[in-house]
Amino acid sequence: MRKVVLIPTYWSRAKREWKEGDAVYDHPTPLDEEGTLARTLESMKILTEKDFKLVLLICPTTPEVADEAEKRVVQIIEDVNLQAETYIFTISDLEKIANIIYETDTERKSEKLLNMVGYANVRNMCLFCADILSADAAILIDDDEVFEKIDWVERSVEFLGKRIYGDVVYGMAGYYTNKYDQYYDDVKMEHWMTYWDRFGFKAKAFDEIIGSPPRVKRTPFAFGGAMIVHRDMFQSVPFDPEITRGEDIDYLINSRMYGFSFFLDNTLAIKHLPVPKKHPQWKRIREDIYRFVYERAKIASQVKSGTMVMVTPEDFDPYPGEFLRDDLEEKIFRSNMMLAQDYMMKGDNEGALESLNNIMIAKKDAQPNFDAFTRYKGVQKLWEKLCAIVAEQRYELRKIMEDHNITNHPILRDEQSVRKLKTEERIEVLQKAFDFELSDEGWATLAKKFYVKTFYEDEMLSGAAILMKQCI
Repeated sequence: MRKVVLIPTYWSRAKREWKEGDAVYDHPTPLDEEGTLARTLESMKILTEKDFKLVLLICPTTPEVADEAEKRVVQIIEDVNLQAETYIFTISDLEKIANIIYETDTERKSEKLLNMVGYANVRNMCLFCADILSADAAILIDDDEVFEKIDWVERSVEFLGKRIYGDVVYGMAGYYTNKYDQYYDDVKMEHWMTYWDRFGFKAKAFDEIIGSPPRVKRTPFAFGGAMIVHRDMFQSVPFDPEITRGEDIDYLINSRMYGFSFFLDNTLAIKHLPVPKKHPQWKRIREDIYRFVYERAKIASQVKSGTMVMVTPEDFDPYPGEFLRDDLEEKIFRSNMMLAQDYMMKGDNEGALESLNNIMIAKKDAQPNFDAFTRYKGVQKLWEKLCAIVAEQRYELRKIMEDHNITNHPILRDEQSVRKLKTEERIEVLQKAFDFELSDEGWATLAKKFYVKTFYEDEMLSGAAILMKQCI
């Protein structure tokens, strides 16, 4: 199974400066700070299997910091020296790829999907890169996580594509543990949460799915930084660009609508050590309001189709289903009234006003002024066409990515086009080609009997008028 591990890494201006027009992310790394990416890559050294391609998607908050962010990431890769095939993917790479796509998509309809701004768009570019690299499994990780299980990669794909409980595993979810090695959110419960008990319902869902047997079971939730997606699904189901937060659970909802099943493996834990959020509480609940109101509208606007599955809020109980029901506005009203009261008791009039404003936002601004279900169906059709273009133009698209293969070494060969490879390099090629076990001495003996030839795209095989492309 060809595996691609994809890690988006977000970068911002130095000194945590923000200007109008900059993209907004929870905790991008300022150019003058160390960040968390190196810690994640260092933790990957414990993995017993590194037979995967690693892609780091560099997502700047503004194009003005893109070049410097690229230099920082390349330096981190070189300093860590992970010993895994590693690529970077930049906004300039995307521009080059888009130009190739537009040769087929002359009306540029796919332009809305070829975008690296916003969480959902970035996740789509993760799937897009995996497709270009011919992945069977896209393994989505975040840059504020730490691997603690040496066999995490093997576990992540152990059941992928196999049938469990009469259903095929197209999506596998791992889960986060916090600094206390618990799977619960590391939050302090407050009085205003009485009617917005999001963390309470999440804890209930986590206990049912993560904390109970069997090891693998269907799940109503998933984590974007511990998500494994089978090729059949990521070539069919995109993340919804209209969702601004919670794109991981929204993806699970979308996949269910298209008949794909998500499971969770309760042994697939990864430590999540995010930078503390600095946004005020009223702003965080506002982000939840937008996502839940939108998702509820998408579910409510479904129409029957012979190729899709009708879903209900109850299908995603206890979380997020509890926040997709008809009483969502009442939850928003009661919780924000209590939050406003808390702010007023602390003398924070601005916080109180913004909390009350959340109630109006839920009734007006958060409500999509379009049919959310139909809009997403259009996005899905467009995504399938985009993946079809990738299949036709994969070689040209792959060449662009190979230009940013950080671990690619110059190809050396003799006059017979035989690659000058060390014995251990030939052994590595053989072990990928043949699925059997030999001793170290056996592999070394076998390697002496094999060689690798490489032909470039401007060369012809002797005796045959066939234009050869470079063998990688």
